[in-house]
Amino acid sequence: MDTVDCVVIGAGVVGLAVARQLALAGLEPLIIERHRAIGMETSSRNSEVIHAGLYYAPGSLKARLCLRGRDLLYTWCQQRGIAHRRCGKLIVATHEAQRGELEVLERRAIDNGVNDLRLLERAEAQALEPALHCVAALLSPSTGIIDSHAYLLSLLGDAEAHGAILATSSAVTAMRLVRNGIQICINDDPEPLLLARRAVNAAGLHAPALARAIEGFPTLQVPAEHFAKGSYFTLDGRPPFSRLVYPLPQPGGLGVHLTLDLAGQARFGPDVEWLEPGQPFDYAVDPARAAAFHQAILDYWPGLRPGQLLPGYAGIRPKLAGPGAPAADFRLDGPQSHGVPGLVNLFGIESPGLTASLAIAERVGALLAAA
Repeated sequence: MDTVDCVVIGAGVVGLAVARQLALAGLEPLIIERHRAIGMETSSRNSEVIHAGLYYAPGSLKARLCLRGRDLLYTWCQQRGIAHRRCGKLIVATHEAQRGELEVLERRAIDNGVNDLRLLERAEAQALEPALHCVAALLSPSTGIIDSHAYLLSLLGDAEAHGAILATSSAVTAMRLVRNGIQICINDDPEPLLLARRAVNAAGLHAPALARAIEGFPTLQVPAEHFAKGSYFTLDGRPPFSRLVYPLPQPGGLGVHLTLDLAGQARFGPDVEWLEPGQPFDYAVDPARAAAFHQAILDYWPGLRPGQLLPGYAGIRPKLAGPGAPAADFRLDGPQSHGVPGLVNLFGIESPGLTASLAIAERVGALLAAA
């Protein structure tokens, strides 16, 4: 059995950012990924948006890490030539009754430290985006888009340059707490392959299940998980927008919004489809969902024509609150919270996880350093 300084379980965007942070601290992390390549789950099935930090409860981890991560991420992209664009977005009220919700969102964003917002009336918003329908809109200039695949590769490259090692097609199937670290079993082998002095559970969708699989870990420290599937549809044709367009937030998500990729193509989504406990993950997009998407989009873009929406892709969000419950915060559980030396569990890392990834990595490094 080999002994290693540190393992990071999961090679999504957060796992890679954490591995890089620990490598910079001289810990030579081993990144263990169950899939054959990096970023094959949540990290590659999202909107590729750099969030400004508008939506989250003031003082929450999501709010603080989103703002810090946003600034770190823009700097990262500029310094390393990662394709991105600070295109801005409009959050729209499409009916007078929604104007108050827009103002509440503006106050929350200001409380979070987002200081560049502008509340626009209809004419001002339509001067920016003539195809838009709204009665008012909140302009967020700091929202952007990123090539998430290039970002993943840059994180891996920097981590490896500082001593990290990636092992793919290696599923962690059991862990045991022992006196001098954590024993780790791979690919259903009952005999532990590794002894890690430190371990970071960055397994995303599988993080709670993995934590429950740690022999000797207090199960009361593991939250119940909930999964929300979100489908995306792409636009057949060029969109008449240069900015992202979001409706007001909906239960479980941010509503069916319009995002752009770096080539200017539009995609819409995600919607929210709660999965039943134990339901297998299915990333297929049901074409029948296009009708509900079309109706939702017409609220802010009346010019969308029938038949323009094509099935795109789907992602699944790891949530800590189920249907009807208030949105839950990130959980970064280190030794200070659960009492196990050298272990950090990352739970509920959904949006804005990509934006916050570098800031999450900083926090994980601090948790391990303080233990």
